Amino acid sequence: MTTYVITIPGTFLRELSEGARAEVEETLRPADPQQTSLGRLEDLDILTINENGTFSIRLEVEADDSGSAEAQAKAAAATALSRAGFTEDDAPLGPAAVTGIDV
Repeated sequence: MTTYVITIPGTFLRELSEGARAEVEETLRPADPQQTSLGRLEDLDILTINENGTFSIRLEVEADDSGSAEAQAKAAAATALSRAGFTEDDAPLGPAAVTGIDV
Protein backbone atom coordinates (compact mmCIF):
# COMPACT_ATOMS: atom_id res chain seq x y z
CA MET A 1 0.00 0.00 0.00
CA THR A 2 1.11 3.52 -0.77
CA THR A 3 0.14 6.74 1.00
CA TYR A 4 -1.21 9.39 -1.36
CA VAL A 5 -2.13 13.01 -0.75
CA ILE A 6 -5.23 13.71 -2.83
CA THR A 7 -6.66 17.15 -3.60
CA ILE A 8 -10.33 17.56 -4.48
CA PRO A 9 -11.56 20.95 -5.69
CA GLY A 10 -15.12 22.12 -5.27
CA THR A 11 -17.43 25.10 -5.00
CA PHE A 12 -19.80 26.05 -2.21
CA LEU A 13 -22.94 27.37 -3.90
CA ARG A 14 -24.39 28.41 -0.56
CA GLU A 15 -22.68 29.83 2.49
CA LEU A 16 -20.65 27.56 4.72
CA SER A 17 -21.34 28.31 8.40
CA GLU A 18 -18.62 27.95 11.02
CA GLY A 19 -20.49 24.97 12.45
CA ALA A 20 -20.69 23.25 9.08
CA ARG A 21 -17.00 23.93 8.46
CA ALA A 22 -16.14 22.39 11.83
CA GLU A 23 -18.26 19.34 10.95
CA VAL A 24 -16.49 18.86 7.60
CA GLU A 25 -13.05 19.22 9.17
CA GLU A 26 -13.84 16.91 12.07
CA THR A 27 -15.22 14.22 9.76
CA LEU A 28 -12.11 14.41 7.59
CA ARG A 29 -9.60 14.72 10.45
CA PRO A 30 -8.47 11.04 10.34
CA ALA A 31 -7.26 11.66 6.77
CA ASP A 32 -5.51 14.97 7.55
CA PRO A 33 -2.44 15.27 5.28
CA GLN A 34 -0.54 17.01 8.11
CA GLN A 35 0.21 13.48 9.33
CA THR A 36 2.40 12.82 6.27
CA SER A 37 5.90 14.19 5.81
CA LEU A 38 4.72 15.94 2.63
CA GLY A 39 1.76 17.49 4.45
CA ARG A 40 3.94 18.79 7.26
CA LEU A 41 6.59 20.06 4.85
CA GLU A 42 4.09 21.84 2.62
CA ASP A 43 1.84 22.86 5.56
CA LEU A 44 -1.21 21.42 3.82
CA ASP A 45 -4.59 22.25 5.31
CA ILE A 46 -7.38 19.71 5.14
CA LEU A 47 -9.84 22.37 3.90
CA THR A 48 -8.98 25.62 2.15
CA ILE A 49 -11.79 28.01 1.22
CA ASN A 50 -11.35 30.97 -1.12
CA GLU A 51 -13.37 34.20 -1.04
CA ASN A 52 -15.33 33.22 -4.16
CA GLY A 53 -16.66 30.01 -2.57
CA THR A 54 -14.24 27.65 -4.27
CA PHE A 55 -12.45 25.21 -2.01
CA SER A 56 -9.89 22.45 -1.91
CA ILE A 57 -9.98 19.39 0.31
CA ARG A 58 -6.66 17.60 0.84
CA LEU A 59 -6.65 14.07 2.23
CA GLU A 60 -4.14 11.37 3.05
CA VAL A 61 -5.26 8.04 1.63
CA GLU A 62 -3.66 4.60 1.66
CA ALA A 63 -4.36 2.61 -1.48
CA ASP A 64 -2.85 0.17 -3.96
CA ASP A 65 -2.96 2.66 -6.84
CA SER A 66 -3.72 6.30 -7.60
CA GLY A 67 -7.15 5.61 -9.10
CA SER A 68 -8.30 3.84 -5.95
CA ALA A 69 -6.83 6.62 -3.81
CA GLU A 70 -8.69 9.30 -5.77
CA ALA A 71 -12.00 7.41 -5.54
CA GLN A 72 -11.57 6.80 -1.81
CA ALA A 73 -10.74 10.47 -1.15
CA LYS A 74 -13.66 11.75 -3.21
CA ALA A 75 -16.06 9.45 -1.35
CA ALA A 76 -14.71 10.67 2.00
CA ALA A 77 -15.09 14.31 0.93
CA ALA A 78 -18.67 13.75 -0.26
CA THR A 79 -19.54 12.03 3.03
CA ALA A 80 -18.08 14.89 5.09
CA LEU A 81 -19.97 17.49 3.08
CA SER A 82 -23.18 15.49 3.40
CA ARG A 83 -22.80 15.25 7.18
CA ALA A 84 -22.45 19.04 7.24
CA GLY A 85 -25.74 19.40 5.33
CA PHE A 86 -24.43 19.94 1.79
CA THR A 87 -25.84 18.03 -1.16
CA GLU A 88 -23.92 17.45 -4.39
CA ASP A 89 -25.85 20.42 -5.81
CA ASP A 90 -24.85 22.68 -2.87
CA ALA A 91 -21.13 21.84 -3.07
CA PRO A 92 -20.21 20.12 -6.34
CA LEU A 93 -16.81 18.44 -6.37
CA GLY A 94 -14.33 18.54 -9.25
CA PRO A 95 -12.00 15.75 -10.29
CA ALA A 96 -9.67 14.41 -7.62
CA ALA A 97 -5.93 14.56 -8.29
CA VAL A 98 -2.83 13.06 -6.72
CA THR A 99 -0.79 15.95 -5.34
CA GLY A 100 1.75 13.90 -3.43
CA ILE A 101 2.99 10.42 -2.66
CA ASP A 102 4.52 9.64 0.73
CA VAL A 103 6.62 6.48 0.57
